[in-house]
Amino acid sequence: MKKKDIQDLKVKSEAELNRLIKDDREKLRALRFDLAAGKVKNVKALHEAKKAIARAKTFLYEKTISK
Repeated sequence: MKKKDIQDLKVKSEAELNRLIKDDREKLRALRFDLAAGKVKNVKALHEAKKAIARAKTFLYEKTISK
């Protein structure tokens, strides 16, 4: 993830972060099914999806405790 993308996460609202987490989890689920079926060429995409979820959850947590 680029520095610009991380800065964009900082300014998103809690609702946007929740939606992003939900979308990334769905993407991760689909990647896991595709991996089991042998359709995934880029296995690193699974790792990147997990990291994206973790980043979004971290920023969501920071917004929650700062209230």
